[in-house]
Amino acid sequence: MKTQANTPSNNNVVYLFSGNSHMGFAENKITRICPELDGLEMLYTNDSTPDKLFSLKIVCWGLRENGEVEGMVPWLNKIIPCSEINDPLNGSWEGYRDPGIDDIFYEAPKHKTLELETAAEYYKFVPGGDDEIIQEIPDSIGTHAVLATDQSERFMLIEVTSWRLLADGTVQGMLVDESKVETTPVLLGDASLYSAQSHPSFKYFFQHRIANKIKEQDPEALAAISLLMDP
Repeated sequence: MKTQANTPSNNNVVYLFSGNSHMGFAENKITRICPELDGLEMLYTNDSTPDKLFSLKIVCWGLRENGEVEGMVPWLNKIIPCSEINDPLNGSWEGYRDPGIDDIFYEAPKHKTLELETAAEYYKFVPGGDDEIIQEIPDSIGTHAVLATDQSERFMLIEVTSWRLLADGTVQGMLVDESKVETTPVLLGDASLYSAQSHPSFKYFFQHRIANKIKEQDPEALAAISLLMDP
């Protein structure tokens, strides 16, 4: 479903990065993912600015056990379906957006649903354990992971190379351990990759716009991340 009504203009869609409903796990876990390659976004609102829509790029689409398909985004310290966002200021999912034509829609694009359903039917994968890797797809939106360091006011910003879907339905952001790289470029499945979420110093995921502001020492971005890093 698409509509032109209440379509946000470019000047009130803010590209920011900032998981709620606990549905039945068995039927709602993610069983397959496919990358978003056309720049589609998630729209959400929060209580602090109820008259403004915020935008976040979708990293992939996920097929649930019950057949539903949802966009997925890096959200704080994990990647989750858009309908499950839980913003600290009472964020609420408002739909999807195609920035190229300024359309808002509320269901996964038919071509993504067909892609996921066809792939799931073809592979019929039966995992041997919850931590078995089902898929791995490259990150296409410039996601970065923030890791704390031994120095209280310093942190590391590392590019996410890929996303791995495990048999239990979780999706892990994969980072490169430079000390283990033997061949370049580092490709999917490389032995030097490790899960950001498994690292004891991992804090958050950020998309490239915010990550670049941090790299540029933008005062507002640095102030915001300082608050997030504060225990």
